Amino acid sequence: MNQALLSHRMLGVTFTQDGATARVWAPFANSVALRLGDRQLTLPLLKEGAYWQLTTAQLQPGDTYTIVLNNSLERPDPASMAQPQGVHGPSQAVDTGAFAWTDAGWHNLPLEDYLLYELHTGTFSPEGTFAGIENRLDYLVELGINAIEIMPVAQFPGNRNWGYDGVLPFAVQHAYGGAMGLQKLVDACHSRGLAVVLDVVYNHIGPEGNYLGDFGPYFTAKHQTPWGNGLNFDDDYSDSIRRFFIENALMWFRDFHVDALRLDAVHAICDESETHILREIKQYVDALMAKTGRQHYLIIESDQNETRFIDPLATNGYGMDAQWNDEFHHALRVTAGGERNGYYADYNGLQDLAKSYRDAYVYDGTYMPRRARIVGKSTAGHAGRQFVVFSQNHDQIGNRMLGERPSQLVSFEMQKLMAGAVMSSPYLPMLFMGEEWGELNPFLYFVSHSEPTLVEAVRQGRKKEFADFQTDFEAPDPQDERTFDRSKLQWQRLTQEPHRTLFRYYQTLLRLRKTSSLRHPDRESVAVVVDDIKQTLTLFRQHKKEVKPGAFALEEIVVCLMNFSREAQSFTLPASESQWHKLLDSAEPAWRGPLAAPLLLDGQASVVVQPEAILIYTSARQ
Repeated sequence: MNQALLSHRMLGVTFTQDGATARVWAPFANSVALRLGDRQLTLPLLKEGAYWQLTTAQLQPGDTYTIVLNNSLERPDPASMAQPQGVHGPSQAVDTGAFAWTDAGWHNLPLEDYLLYELHTGTFSPEGTFAGIENRLDYLVELGINAIEIMPVAQFPGNRNWGYDGVLPFAVQHAYGGAMGLQKLVDACHSRGLAVVLDVVYNHIGPEGNYLGDFGPYFTAKHQTPWGNGLNFDDDYSDSIRRFFIENALMWFRDFHVDALRLDAVHAICDESETHILREIKQYVDALMAKTGRQHYLIIESDQNETRFIDPLATNGYGMDAQWNDEFHHALRVTAGGERNGYYADYNGLQDLAKSYRDAYVYDGTYMPRRARIVGKSTAGHAGRQFVVFSQNHDQIGNRMLGERPSQLVSFEMQKLMAGAVMSSPYLPMLFMGEEWGELNPFLYFVSHSEPTLVEAVRQGRKKEFADFQTDFEAPDPQDERTFDRSKLQWQRLTQEPHRTLFRYYQTLLRLRKTSSLRHPDRESVAVVVDDIKQTLTLFRQHKKEVKPGAFALEEIVVCLMNFSREAQSFTLPASESQWHKLLDSAEPAWRGPLAAPLLLDGQASVVVQPEAILIYTSARQ
């Protein structure tokens, strides 16, 4: 392990008392130079193995520069920290150590306490910037979440993009506010008790402005991905590419004080090395935490249901702390009356939702028709905190042709039921921005590329991607600025009904999640009963409190009664030594529902749950 990487970033331009140091990996170059944009001054770098380096006092923070290869090819720095003129323009030197942090007293939350809120910087606020997010942090605290998850911010072409087309992984999108804007946002989050999760992309580099191949073999034909040649994590010269991304992960934690990373689509990372790149990143992050005393998490997206990603290092896993669980979403959407084509065809609704409550994965070593093979592994021994669940996210909305949210697809009552189904799960719950007030604007796919052939390729690619879904409408043009504008949140909805009521309902759900046994993502305590005919599901949650070392006592039982049908259904509560106390009733008139259930009920009493409603009772043990 390279211990120096733990202390400071080494690639690109960094600043010390000795001045600026530029370090570039270009193993095949005959010469490498630093060209200062403002003064047209070219400074040659000295070769040190496969790297080229220079320390100079002539480059200052804020200066623009390019890297010149072989006296002819002028490119942005692969490890650029800023691109004020876009992905094709010169890089800008940034001193990340100049920011005055005020979060010395901040301690990252325990992972099991995370209540996540995913947002896209460009569409979350009217400003579309980090400052726009910062202006609404008090709102997020009022809502009740405690961690924001920011979609990718690495520099991408133009000003409109989901972020997964980033081409300069170290550069913070200039249109959002750049490196200092992100640092300021993180600092402000910590001052309000909010953790920050940042989405990063280590499975590919976007197409426009991707000049990494000019510097060396960042990519390899050994592996083919949906984006072309795979990133070179296991072929010749791969050590330096692995280091590039390890440095990137460490930078976000060390220099930006980010609390966790969400690693996009890790199933698309191709690496046959003895030590997988994810495992090596985890090893470095563990070493960083030991050095700084700060806690950080690595959360992945994967569609393989392979537990090796979240198995600990000690058992030869990759050591990721948690993963998104799309299967819970798919089962919930089908149960709620969603379509059953495309990838939803593999899910039968209620029974699969019950299985996901118990086992996280629906396919855990079973045959999946769409893939025509056995998929997944058992999650036995994996804690509930290792899975993130949701009723919507950027993918599940934006990958629909028209980008509809559940607020446009299901009833108001079903929206409340779906939210309750997520919040009562034994996993980490996540909201998608605007969900909490039933935002009606879609979240569409948008880009702002400058190359006409690429723009057309994106248009055709989107049509092909969701060809199995809606086919009666024309897909919105991703390049059209109106597509981006239509995806912005309508904050004025918060003052209107029924949106204001739904917001208060979400507040209540989040408060309940924090104060009852639901706050403990304990998979071992879960029991589920379903009735396919009635379309009902009963979820049992409980928590055992340690009263002395090795001795536990049952503290509270929570029963969640969910009625996914359009008719009222009768449930029988379990036997109990004490009365059942109502914690939540989505059908209460206070939530614009038709009828409230009793506040108190005896054990084995019958109770009616209204159509498309959730009713939660507790029998606390003192």
